[in-house]
Amino acid sequence: MAPAATAPWPELLSAAAGSSLAALLTATDRDWSRPAHGLDWTCRETLDHLALGLTGYAGLLIARPRDRYITLFASLDPAAPVPACLEGIRIAASLLTSTVRDTPPHVRAWHPWGHSDAAGFAAMGITELLLHTYDIAHALECPWAPPDGPAGAALARLFPDAPTGHSPFDTLLWCTGRIPLPGRPRRTEWQWNGTPAGDRNAGPASTARS
Repeated sequence: MAPAATAPWPELLSAAAGSSLAALLTATDRDWSRPAHGLDWTCRETLDHLALGLTGYAGLLIARPRDRYITLFASLDPAAPVPACLEGIRIAASLLTSTVRDTPPHVRAWHPWGHSDAAGFAAMGITELLLHTYDIAHALECPWAPPDGPAGAALARLFPDAPTGHSPFDTLLWCTGRIPLPGRPRRTEWQWNGTPAGDRNAGPASTARS
């Protein structure tokens, strides 16, 4: 199991966003119409998915529904240049960071992969940021290595049964079906469990790709 979070979740989320944006800003002059690595979306479309996810997680923590997704769907201006789209990702990440900081620890909100608390949604936001930055950076041949702290914290929170003996980010990539690990083939089905450890009384219900 990866070590638990060693810094407050808002700080970890902010660090993940900063690392992701710093990497992607170096590649704004490349072809963002090419497919993101391993996905059906282009690199540009992957940013839309990321904006939707980060804003959606903030919305879930604010609205706190028990059985549904929220009705607010965030998107990026389809005519905007990539640097402006990355500004949109920074805004979405900041909204989630502020919401996580302001949400009491007892609050729970619906998610299809486990009703979760603020820490869980922070971990989901970190995972979305790191995974999709990897998908885009890999496609655009943009060197990038995320910080271990956010990756390790998200891994421990969402994948408590993850294998040990590898870097946090490599393990996170394996858990989400992106790479093989020595002696472990690439996963074809996966999902995280966002339910707080004290609330867990049943396993996750479905598999999907993020």
